[in-house]
Amino acid sequence: MSKGITSRAEDYSQWYNDLILKGALADYSAVRGCMVIKPYGYALWENMRDQLDRMFKETGHQNAYFPLFVPKSLFEAEEKNAEGFAKECAVVTHYRLKADANNKGKLIVDPEAKLEEELVVRPTSEAIIWNTYKDWIQSYRDLPILVNQWANVVRWEMRTRLFLRTAEFLWQEGHTAHSTKEEAIEETEKMLDVYATFAEQYMALPVIRGVKTPSERFAGAEDTYCIEALMQDGKALQAGTSHFLGQNFAKAFDVKFLNKENKLEYVWATSWGVSTRLIGALVMAHSDDDGLILPPRIAPLQVVIVPIYKGDEQKQQIDAKVKEIMQQLKANGISVKYDDNDNNRPGWKFAEYELKGVPVRIAIGARDLQNNVAEVARRDTKEKQSVSLDGIANHIKQLLEDIQQNLYKKALAYREEHTTRADSWEEFEKLLDEKGGFVSAHWDGTAETEEAIKEKTKATIRCIPLNNEKEEGKCILTGKPSSQRVLFARAY
Repeated sequence: MSKGITSRAEDYSQWYNDLILKGALADYSAVRGCMVIKPYGYALWENMRDQLDRMFKETGHQNAYFPLFVPKSLFEAEEKNAEGFAKECAVVTHYRLKADANNKGKLIVDPEAKLEEELVVRPTSEAIIWNTYKDWIQSYRDLPILVNQWANVVRWEMRTRLFLRTAEFLWQEGHTAHSTKEEAIEETEKMLDVYATFAEQYMALPVIRGVKTPSERFAGAEDTYCIEALMQDGKALQAGTSHFLGQNFAKAFDVKFLNKENKLEYVWATSWGVSTRLIGALVMAHSDDDGLILPPRIAPLQVVIVPIYKGDEQKQQIDAKVKEIMQQLKANGISVKYDDNDNNRPGWKFAEYELKGVPVRIAIGARDLQNNVAEVARRDTKEKQSVSLDGIANHIKQLLEDIQQNLYKKALAYREEHTTRADSWEEFEKLLDEKGGFVSAHWDGTAETEEAIKEKTKATIRCIPLNNEKEEGKCILTGKPSSQRVLFARAY
């Protein structure tokens, strides 16, 4: 089959779109700025979602669900949050359509069905959730509340890209309430660690844990913690955020509790989230010019078996052996598909599963049966080897683990190679233009300088790494004193 994939070197952006569309992850929809997540893409999201959900529950969180609509007065209650999202809000003003008397078959908004209060389609749920928590919390005995919701949100975008930036997307958002500042900060850091562990151990995506500058914080947060990843084109991608909200939302919604000393106090809060943008990160971090490369631990399909035969007799012999192999693989918790569909030739199937990033492909023919072997190909390196059918399940299990580790090591090596120190403005600009990646440089700590650097180079401060070493230096732009380096990059 002809894949028709643009190469990364030719046009990285088009390469990405080609992989999303031809790899059957998603498609454009009739709604401008919104996407259709196709079954293969949704299976990938389900695997990611299910693993994260297990990790959330292991850390004591429970799932709940809150309304899609937020009354405008509630949305306005926390001013910074409202201002931060105002330009992205979709607003419901009417609740009914009616037939247009002047244009048969057409519908118009019924002017008599105007809502008493406009409803914001949630861009994030702090407002509706904290208004609810007011009824749930009276005493320290009601705390902590550790709630997560899996939902969709709407942030109206004019320029969209499949998975990376769409008007509607799927995500999870955790919203917790605590009796002390220390406990809330501990929760914020704990959830950042959950995200980082998931990214590295399941997505094979190395990330840097850090905090955002005040200018880059979530609207309404005291501190925003983040994980930052590097894509193959040298651009950064924010892969998850965890926010310490202080008492801002508790004060906005008057959420108080009686503490152990029987005194009224405002509740401390956190929120944290990741979205389907992680699928975009996965594609850009690992894939190649022949298609997707998916880490085995979250791939929708880990192994595909393709038979090569002539005539029904050979097919029946191969079927019998494949049935045994599949039972062994499934017993090891490995997802496997036997593609014996005779509509397409084996070569076409090989290319199709390579495009879809299936980690391991097994080809087995009549001669292989006689020799008690099968050809095993791994997607990440494209290496093929002849493997004995005796103990093949154990071989595949180990191979999947090798692929998982190799993808992580390769992505980590790329990030390390593309993390560079800059000590002058000329060096800083040159690195951004010629090499890309993370540039570690001094910054004087002011929002004005941060904005000036962004205007001049389109690079932003991705984070101040949590494990940062203190180091006296001079800001690359102003020459003013600085106590530590920060990570700059151009980003998605």
